[in-house]
Amino acid sequence: MTYCVGILVDEGLVFLSDSRTNAGVDQISTFRKVAVFQRPGHCVMALMTAGNLAISQAVIRVLQERFDDFSTEPHLTLASAKNMFEASRIVGEAIREVYHRDGAALKENGIEFNATFIFGGQIFGEMPRLFNIYSAGNFIEATADTPYFQLGESKYGKPILDRVITRSLSMPRAVKCALVSMDSTLRSNLSVGLPLDLITIRRDALQIGSHISIDAQHQYYSMINRQWSESLRHAFHAIPDPDWI
Repeated sequence: MTYCVGILVDEGLVFLSDSRTNAGVDQISTFRKVAVFQRPGHCVMALMTAGNLAISQAVIRVLQERFDDFSTEPHLTLASAKNMFEASRIVGEAIREVYHRDGAALKENGIEFNATFIFGGQIFGEMPRLFNIYSAGNFIEATADTPYFQLGESKYGKPILDRVITRSLSMPRAVKCALVSMDSTLRSNLSVGLPLDLITIRRDALQIGSHISIDAQHQYYSMINRQWSESLRHAFHAIPDPDWI
């Protein structure tokens, strides 16, 4: 299982993912689930994945090889995309390409073609944008009413996002909310685990602002883990008991 969350605010984009994969209680591994594509001053994009690891890695490999190959047809490479909608279509085409290559063989072995992606970034000349891309290669875009997407084990971290995230939220608070959402998921589901990958993209910077690996010793995350639990307990006890029982 996995948990990824991507947030779009007026100041930019926040991406947070765990790194645990498992195929049973005794087959737990650590794999990064985020890929970055950037040409500073022109475009910057981040892609987070959930689902079948082999499929996700194949899609990322296709995109990475074409990103750095100037001989690739323009309609197939993220580096030449005119806008983020076109870039999302290119990701979708890469997913379908992997499906056409591997889908039948996977089906013969009883394996579902399952991979979903959160994809976002900014291309010079437009605002930052965020997309949720499905296994079929189709996608939806974040809006003012829905400024975030989740992948994987989403239910534990969703309540804080629903209560806090708005487009006008500052980047530091969006990061804090994402970490609280992740901490809630880690506490309730052992199939999601450290270390975490945190990426921020500031609007109009056209390059990665920060890319941080967070483990159990990370000072700020440890503080979140401790203070969020204490704050929840305090809030619970501060609510009056039902005097009608």
